[in-house]
Amino acid sequence: MTYCLLLLSVVAVTAAVPVPRLLTRAKWPEREPVVALWVWQCLVATVLLCCVAALALGAAAVFGTVRAQLFAPAPPAVTAAYDLSHASPWTTVITVLLACGAAWTTAMLARELVEARRRRAGARAHLRDRAPDLPAGLPEGRGPLLVLEEEYPDAWWMPGSPPQLIVTTGALQRLTDHQLDAVLTHERGHARARHDWLLHLSAALAAGFPRVPLFAHFCEQTHRLVELSADDTASRRCGHLTTALALIELNQHRGVLSCSSSHRLLGERVDRLLEPPPRLDRRHRALTTAAAALVPLVPLLITFAPGLTALP
Repeated sequence: MTYCLLLLSVVAVTAAVPVPRLLTRAKWPEREPVVALWVWQCLVATVLLCCVAALALGAAAVFGTVRAQLFAPAPPAVTAAYDLSHASPWTTVITVLLACGAAWTTAMLARELVEARRRRAGARAHLRDRAPDLPAGLPEGRGPLLVLEEEYPDAWWMPGSPPQLIVTTGALQRLTDHQLDAVLTHERGHARARHDWLLHLSAALAAGFPRVPLFAHFCEQTHRLVELSADDTASRRCGHLTTALALIELNQHRGVLSCSSSHRLLGERVDRLLEPPPRLDRRHRALTTAAAALVPLVPLLITFAPGLTALP
């Protein structure tokens, strides 16, 4: 079991510290944001699985009740292969720390979901104030698209069941039909991919563990990559130039072409749409996706290796 815990720790630290830093410096995620999002999710899953597997093994070594429940159907040779009869003091310390980390992660996720629900309820109440003639069943009452009277052009989507697309009259007046189609396609791309859940997960992990490079970079890159992914969805339907012009018109009053850090992503998105980077071919994309999908299997293989070798 000692070797399993050591290997799990090495895998978790490798996936949490050096790999994210290398990934943030890579250029290919800009070309394939969907694949990059999948790679980030696989890295997070790897770290979480390492922690869960280490917690299970440590709890089985420290607490006899847990050991009896986990290894009840296993032959005696499997239990002997894990060497769970003697738990060292550091195993107890690691188990307690991992249990505290699991409880803290659960609390952060729950807080993020509660806060998201509260913000969503506040946004719906604000919409009712701005459009008092709406029925009480918002968003079901007016379908997937809601038009608000507003001077400034804007469009966004509100997660829910079903998602609500909101567009202002300023956007309807400033954007052409093709540009409006690109904006709405962009927002529908967010809704179809359920990017809100990914953003909630990344925000919760970053808030709970701000000093872990993986979770900090995961939150930062998720906000960037979901926008690039939605831009690609819109550009495939409406064209790169139309999508770029729609983005400029929609955000011109915010300073889309300024150099401020808060608006830098908007400028990067416009440049990317005007000069699309070369995309990976299907073979490289498939290999990258398959390799990322295999990474979370490493902690499972490490955990079950002693039991598999002990089976007759």
